[in-house]
This record gives sequence, C-alpha cells and structure tokens, in this order.
Amino acid sequence: MSRIFCVEDDENIRELVEYTLNSMGFSVRTFGSGNDFFNAINEENPDLVLLDIMLPDKDGLQILSEIRQNKATESVPVIMLTAKTSQIDKIKGLDSGADDYITKPFDIMELTARVKALLRRCPAVSPQEILSYKNITLYINSHKVVADGSDVTLTYKEFELLKLLLLNKGTVFSRGKIMSVVWGTDFEGETRTVDVHIRTLRQKLGACGDHVETVRHVGYKIG
Repeated sequence: MSRIFCVEDDENIRELVEYTLNSMGFSVRTFGSGNDFFNAINEENPDLVLLDIMLPDKDGLQILSEIRQNKATESVPVIMLTAKTSQIDKIKGLDSGADDYITKPFDIMELTARVKALLRRCPAVSPQEILSYKNITLYINSHKVVADGSDVTLTYKEFELLKLLLLNKGTVFSRGKIMSVVWGTDFEGETRTVDVHIRTLRQKLGACGDHVETVRHVGYKIG
C-alpha cells in the first residue's frame, strides 16, 4: 500500500484528499503545517508527497528544497498543490524539484489520476530498503548509514545490530535475542559482545547514539 503525505493548511481540502485517496486504497496522512510534516517524515518516509505552496509556517518551495536535500527523501515524488496559477509559478515549482503541479481549485479525480500516474513512473522504494528513525537513516541495499547528515562507517555486525533495532522500533531486545539474530548463536556467555558492539555503535553515531536506549535488566531498543 503506497503511503501518501498531504501538506495543506485548508482543512476541507485535507479531509477531501484523505477520504478520496484512502477509499482508493492508499494510506494517507495529512498535515496542516510544514513543521508537523517534518516531524512525521523523520519517523516514516512516504512514497509520495502532496505539497501546498502557501503554508502558515514554511513556504512550500522551501519544504520542497529540504526534501530534495535530504538523502532519505531526495527521490520521493512531489506534487505541488497551489492557488498560484501563473506560468512563472509553475515553472518555478518544477525547476525546484516538483514532479507535477496542480492548481486550485482542482478536480479530485484528476488529482487521483495524477497520483497513480506518478507512482507508476516512480515506483516506491521498498520500505525494507530504507530504514529511518529521527536523524538516523540506514540503506540496506547499499549498506550505508547516515546520522545527522553525515556518513557513518560501521562494521558488518554493527550494521546488522542497528538494522535489527530500526526494523523493530520500540521493541526491547535482550542480549541473548540479539546474539541469536545477529551472531546466529544462543550462547549466553558471549552476550558481553553485544554490550561492546552497542557501545561502539553509539560512539560512531555521535549525538544520534542516544537513540539506542538501554532498558535496565532487559536489553536494548530504539524508539
């Protein structure tokens, strides 16, 4: 199911878009401001963004620029929704990185058709390929980790440990369970290895290392 984020300050438009696209089989989240949108996108990457230009806190073109500069979202398709109808405004939006541009008032069925067409042209990255939590992003296929915008070099086991925690945000893993999944062994006597790897993982993640939490007498988690 494709995940769509709609950033629009008009409540009536948000409700219409959410109702229509949900009924078409999409999973839709709506936001009335740019700040709410960025709080959500740090937790979950959408497959497509519907973005208004005139918002109460941030200009839509500024938001678009930030989407394109973020490694985790740079390839996410974006459709601009705006009351600005001049050719210059449209060209500016497309030149800024928008994939499509729809002026208000718009026909909701045309919007739906544009969404479907764009998703066909830009197939979504598998949710298993990119994992993220706040300012940590892990790319499974390329074996790459970015924290606070900087590349982080991890060993194979550190990478697998971080991947396990990101795949199961909010779940506490005991040292024994981590040993079983990451090292392929149930030998409890080696669980100190987990503590050592957690420590080095935190160090390499810098300030983001605080997201790897210790649950006393139980184990470790993220989120």
